[in-house]
Amino acid sequence: MSDDEDIRILCEYHEDWVAMRGGAAELVSAKHRDASMDAYRTVNQLADDGGLAHLFLRWRALKEKPTCRLATSGGLLSGDPQDLEAVTKSLREMRLSDEQITVNSEQAALVAKLCTAIHTHGQKHLPPEWKEGDVEEISAEAQKEEVTRFLSMLDIRHGLTRRADIGFLAPSKFAKPVVDYLGYDVPCESVWNAVYGIFHTRMRAAGPRVNAVISPVLAFVNGGGPPTTADKERELSGRIVTMQDIDLVVMTAVANPAAYESLGSPVRLSRAAIKMKRGRCSDNSIERGEQLRKDYQRYWRDRLTGDPTALADRERLRRLLLRVSDKVDTPSLRAQAIWGFEFWRLLQDELDSIPAERIPAGMDPDLLLGGISELANACQVWFSDRFDVAEEFDRLREENRGSAA
Repeated sequence: MSDDEDIRILCEYHEDWVAMRGGAAELVSAKHRDASMDAYRTVNQLADDGGLAHLFLRWRALKEKPTCRLATSGGLLSGDPQDLEAVTKSLREMRLSDEQITVNSEQAALVAKLCTAIHTHGQKHLPPEWKEGDVEEISAEAQKEEVTRFLSMLDIRHGLTRRADIGFLAPSKFAKPVVDYLGYDVPCESVWNAVYGIFHTRMRAAGPRVNAVISPVLAFVNGGGPPTTADKERELSGRIVTMQDIDLVVMTAVANPAAYESLGSPVRLSRAAIKMKRGRCSDNSIERGEQLRKDYQRYWRDRLTGDPTALADRERLRRLLLRVSDKVDTPSLRAQAIWGFEFWRLLQDELDSIPAERIPAGMDPDLLLGGISELANACQVWFSDRFDVAEEFDRLREENRGSAA
């Protein structure tokens, strides 16, 4: 990016943005889906819960000029949802190659389903051209052509990080690559907190909006008066984050990282927590590891009381967990200067893939992760190169004035 390149993010209330680069813009709709909710199962569900109907109407109101993106933590079920994603990719390739945008019979059926869903969920926000009986109504075929063009401008990103995981994943996943690229030796958490802070401020500045509009332009389209230049400036200035804003915030965090550190509880002083801290695992990861370790200990306390097979099961599981740890701890992982946070993430992925029949009854991947934490507490698993844990324990206790959680 050149210094004079104009890149801005226009924040809408809660979870929507417009990413602008020069004269180009992309409407971004973010949709969280909790783990308890299924993947999107139908085109109708994508149009409603996934917000595609609303996104289409915004795109159409802006004269079909911006590109669009749905960013969601939910997945796409096989069948229509995944087929619709494939259609967007195919049509986007046609558009980018300056080919005529056309669909085959199977793709046309999906376009028709989305068109019907837009009618269902667009309701009072439908433009006159889409309302049956209106003097400006266009044909069903013309409506499908509009939806086809919309799909050629749409990018669906699914299976993204869930809300509950953002807190402990975001610093290492999003901020650390930036810190490493810039070559600064500062906690990535401080940089993440600083950048998150400015976006949070801009998002709240947007405020709840009557028509869920992204600019005065849409208010005009919905029947309001034409916006003046002053209206536009006043409406948007407090809601825009520029690349220069982000650069300034990052440099401020680099210059004074302590000012942007998360407010934490007293330092955890278990051997496992100290090792994870040395590996630059986040405070949330450490806290989770400590709680899961207690759950793991409680599980075996209950099993060892009156169950003659428990001891053998525990030893068999210990060998399995050590095997998993050994498998994940690769030379390429250790080639990184700080690798503990990545090790923790890879362990979770590996434990999630273990078949249920290979683990003791009543256990799940979370309890297995508690077992890893227990092995770390016994100095059998490390999140960094070996060091004197007792010396680090004393140093942290002194730094924390004797307080330990």
